[in-house]
Amino acid sequence: MAILEKRKKAMSVNPLKASQTMGATLAFLGFSRSMPLMHGSQGCTAFAKVFFVRHFREPIPLQTTAMDQVSSVMGADENVIEALKTIAEKQSPAIIGVCSTGLAETQGCDMGLAIHEFRSRYPQHAKVAVVKVSTPDFSGCFETGYGAAVTAVIDQLIEPSERAGTRARQVNVLCGSHLTPGDLEFVIDTIESFGLRPLLIPDLSRSLDGHLPEEEYSALTTGGLTMDELALAGESCATLVIGSSLAQAGEKLQEKTAVKSQVFPHLHTMKQVDNWFMALSELSGLPVPNRWRRQRRQLQDAMLDTHFMLGQLRVGIAADPDLLLAMHDLVVSMGGEVVAAVTPDKGPALEQLALETVKKGDLEDLERQARSQQAEFVIGNSHLHECAERLHLPHLRIGFPQYDYLGGFNRVWIGYRGIQQALFDIANMRLSQHEEIPTYHSPLSQKRDEENYTRQQHQGV
Repeated sequence: MAILEKRKKAMSVNPLKASQTMGATLAFLGFSRSMPLMHGSQGCTAFAKVFFVRHFREPIPLQTTAMDQVSSVMGADENVIEALKTIAEKQSPAIIGVCSTGLAETQGCDMGLAIHEFRSRYPQHAKVAVVKVSTPDFSGCFETGYGAAVTAVIDQLIEPSERAGTRARQVNVLCGSHLTPGDLEFVIDTIESFGLRPLLIPDLSRSLDGHLPEEEYSALTTGGLTMDELALAGESCATLVIGSSLAQAGEKLQEKTAVKSQVFPHLHTMKQVDNWFMALSELSGLPVPNRWRRQRRQLQDAMLDTHFMLGQLRVGIAADPDLLLAMHDLVVSMGGEVVAAVTPDKGPALEQLALETVKKGDLEDLERQARSQQAEFVIGNSHLHECAERLHLPHLRIGFPQYDYLGGFNRVWIGYRGIQQALFDIANMRLSQHEEIPTYHSPLSQKRDEENYTRQQHQGV
């Protein structure tokens, strides 16, 4: 278990943290015909939207309650009610996710009361699901906001039931914030290969995978988990949770529906992927298909090919807790060493992290640690690139946001193939920075050359 070393600086320099509000927004983007609504100022929403658009390179549906100076002081309940009414009338969404910001939380807005008032005034919009989640910017991080939103969806939209196992071939999957749409496609593929039906909560693989929609324009999300599908979660045979940050959401779902939950901290190492396939084999009663066995052997060969470059590699990592644990385990599984680790906030994954301490801080903290600990490689989002250049170290881009690397939002990191590609990328980046060993010149040989030169000079004279 890693001890979280608290920050002592008065301010963040080159911040690592993305806000809870943005994490919750990403979770709501995984539902079909969804509209995330940030309860705060227009600037908060515009700033978040820029991050999402640059990362996914897609139009992102996002609205704001547009709090101003007056509503910030006098109360912003009317802003919430009016925003819900406008969105429901103009877009007819299936779900609206109301995420609070630091401004709304400081002002003391009661979002529950505002939503209740909206229901009373406009009963014609009763079919529009509205989920509220408290995600102030001044606490938590991207991962905690995402987890809070998923928990809120389960708590507020899934009805208690006693129908667990009615759909014997259906499996719920709670997908962590560290998983890309490409990762989720792998999850779907593996579950379906065992004859099971996956129900991803939320499902970014259908909403933010970079597809061209059939309709010309939609103000809402195109693709994702529908409300009808979500209602069936209580009839599944099991719930598989990927990411320790969603363990609480899995417990909440099990409490309401009695569907048993099993947590996987990540799927970024061969050991964890093996556990994943064994769980699917047990649920389906079928052996692991041969294609996955072959991919495992390919990964083993890749591990042999790259161990010269990754063995004893000194690595610095900056990421949210779930992703930090995943990349740490990947590096250590290849014989490397994590010498610098920074995270924006605490999380359950840190309890499983085999490090003495983890710094709660920013990218400046990682840069200092990496320099003092003589790191040879750094891992983090696109904001880390300038630090890597100053350190003259190769930089592997992971997490959110990635704005200077095409396709990063949809890259597959998990599974045997995903791990294999990650190992190749790290090894190739190390090779590209390889410095030739200078030619060794013996002092004795140099002295002899000088004597011969002096003798030749005398003979010439």
